[in-house]
Amino acid sequence: MARTISESGTLEPPSHRGARIPWRAGMPHGSPPRFRWGMAYNLSPASSRRPVLEHHPILLIMAAAVIAPLLAEIPVGVRVPVVVLEVLIGILIGPHVLDIVTPGVFLASMVWIGTSAVLFMAGMEIDFGRISGRPVVLALGGWVISLVLAFAAVALLHVVPEVDAPMMVAIALTTTSLGALIPILRDGGLLETRYGAYLLAAGTVGEVGPIVAASLVLTTRYTTWQEFGFMLVFLLLVGVAAAVGMGARPPRLLALLSRTLHASTQLPVRFALLLLAGFVTLSTEFGFEGILGAFAAGMVVGIATRGEGGEAFRIKIDAICFGWFTPFFFIGTGVAFDLGPLSREVSTMLLTPAFLLLLLAARGLPVLIYRGAMDKAERWPFALSSSVASLGLVVVITQIGLAAKHMNQNVAQALIGAALLSMLIYPTLANALLARGVREAAHQPP
Repeated sequence: MARTISESGTLEPPSHRGARIPWRAGMPHGSPPRFRWGMAYNLSPASSRRPVLEHHPILLIMAAAVIAPLLAEIPVGVRVPVVVLEVLIGILIGPHVLDIVTPGVFLASMVWIGTSAVLFMAGMEIDFGRISGRPVVLALGGWVISLVLAFAAVALLHVVPEVDAPMMVAIALTTTSLGALIPILRDGGLLETRYGAYLLAAGTVGEVGPIVAASLVLTTRYTTWQEFGFMLVFLLLVGVAAAVGMGARPPRLLALLSRTLHASTQLPVRFALLLLAGFVTLSTEFGFEGILGAFAAGMVVGIATRGEGGEAFRIKIDAICFGWFTPFFFIGTGVAFDLGPLSREVSTMLLTPAFLLLLLAARGLPVLIYRGAMDKAERWPFALSSSVASLGLVVVITQIGLAAKHMNQNVAQALIGAALLSMLIYPTLANALLARGVREAAHQPP
């Protein structure tokens, strides 16, 4: 579902304007802020006492984006994924630690654009020729098992007075952040391996499955049957776009795109970004989460540019998305995360590690069905990587629950906290377990 930003800077669900949500993107209290490109400043007297760098979020985010990969190159025995370091740096410079970056409207907007870019790149990486067959069958079976395990866990937690909204909590526990896994697989050289193919399939189903389930079950904008109809129309449009991208290649159009790819107009890149914006808009108007449209756009562009002929174009898209947009998502996620409830509310402090373990149980235990598909040493890293929750989707689910008054504030904070911790802890542990021998085994073809 589309999200808006209120005058106070908080993200709001579309059908419940004014409902405060836990993942703050707010600004300091005072008079209304003014914004220029890359600057956010407040005219209240207190604003003059804020650090000067706080008024330059682009400078700080880009500095963090440069520092994170440099830190990742330091030999410390275990290679920490860059995305983990970006989130940690975001928390460090955010309002709850050093307090030099305030999560205002500009940063909230860039985080949302970054989220779309992350899912767009994830869609581009999907090679249906590699994940079709056994990888996708196991991924679908694993997600169904995850859904059953999540409902069983929520049923047990229902005895806790504050834990309600079983459907919402269960869907949140079955998510996998494909957008976080793609950079980790790419940087580790695992994207084209057997291990990468199985994890890519599991991540795709773990991202798309909960989005579809949330759109059909949790919608408040349309009826379930209307959403189902819109979903069929949306999938039909995606299929038509993919077919056009593969088959409709008029020589004059190809010559135009080839000629402008290295010109200042960058027409192929602009076409791709237009398709991204179009599908995001279409999905939100249909009542779905916008990241579904971003993922679909990425799949279409990926199919149309597969092969050596699209390599130059892909390099340019990589540079734009990974160099500019995605740092805003990961670093901005850390900046916007509110640490307060995790340290002040006892129930949130207890529920957060509980949800973190339930994520591992729900998404990790299905690795048992992969016993004949991958080596034993690969299964724990696979289980940990599959348990990295989709933070953006978890935030959306908690927004809906809070706005509809079906979810307790502490439960929402705990779910978001667990999703963030899964992004920090599980990929690092997975990398540590993927020793040299495991990596050699993983590089076998799927």
